[in-house]
Amino acid sequence: MTYPSSEHGHGATGMPPRACIVGTGLIGGSIGMALRRLGWWVTGTDADAGRAGRALELGAIDRVGEDASARVTFVAVPAGAVAGVVARILAAQDARSQPPGAPMRVVTDVAGIKEGIVRAVTHPRFVGGHPMAGSEQEGVDGADPDLFLGATWVLTPADDTSADAYSEVQSVVRALGANPVALAPRRHDELVALVSHTPHLTAAALMNLAADVAESDATLLRLAAGGFRDMTRVAAGHPGIWPDVVAENREAILSGLDRLCARLEELRGVVARGDRATLLRLLERAREGRVNLPTGAPALEQATEVRVPVPDRPGVIAEVSTLLGGLGVNIFDVEIAHSAEGDRGVMVLVVDSRHGETVRGALVGRGYRCALRPMEP
Repeated sequence: MTYPSSEHGHGATGMPPRACIVGTGLIGGSIGMALRRLGWWVTGTDADAGRAGRALELGAIDRVGEDASARVTFVAVPAGAVAGVVARILAAQDARSQPPGAPMRVVTDVAGIKEGIVRAVTHPRFVGGHPMAGSEQEGVDGADPDLFLGATWVLTPADDTSADAYSEVQSVVRALGANPVALAPRRHDELVALVSHTPHLTAAALMNLAADVAESDATLLRLAAGGFRDMTRVAAGHPGIWPDVVAENREAILSGLDRLCARLEELRGVVARGDRATLLRLLERAREGRVNLPTGAPALEQATEVRVPVPDRPGVIAEVSTLLGGLGVNIFDVEIAHSAEGDRGVMVLVVDSRHGETVRGALVGRGYRCALRPMEP
């Protein structure tokens, strides 16, 4: 197994970069383990002191405690508590002076809903985030440094997000082995309701249905084969995070459930009519969509560099990145080259070559000039 290399290795001082994890459960613990494997010094805290101590025992962190000078702080607490925790951390960092030339300190989170959090935290060094990864394991004992390898990690920059903060978080996320993609916070919540929240609730409903039958016929669960286990795997996840998620994203989840119910009603009608042709068409369309789910970043020879002159003002990184994210175009790398003079710079993006002209058209349509250059192996 080869692991992602980090651009955040030991600097000129020989000191490792420092990270802080607030919330040392499954996700926080996995982030800590992955960062430590990359050579980071990681501190961590948890509302449950025993859980933080267990994270230390398992090697998810180097020391229990917070670090106001950490280069990156990951907030991995329940969604309803994120905004308050992030605001407290940023205030503590702002109150602590930085030596000249020190790396920017950034804060990100991992909550499954984003609009309310991003709206509540208006600070240039905060970048909302959501790793689309998880496990049926619970707590830090289920933490795995490989959890994010190949996973999509959504970032939700806002108008006041610093371009440098966004670039830093994206770089760290990529070092963890994930594929960062930018979305507007509201759009994230709408989409994740359909691909994560609704499926989880559906799996729970299906599992409860089976459990009801199993109460009178224990043979049922012995008959549960691969298909049933695949469909209900996520129902084994820790239920504690879901009340906050559902409360914060209620409208989008209700919309997703309504759309699912409509599809099931349509399928019920097909089955009731014995409509073999329509059933086959629906199943073929579903199969085609499943086998074409995207995976991973393109090979270097399939990537294109997009150079976009941009004004050095708040909101540019959010506008460009969410524009492309909304088109389904993943930005595999981003760099901000600031101009030594004036108020302009160049945003350098790396995208799949197949989307190069789509990117160009979208950017031109928003008034940006851009140049495309194929990457060379």
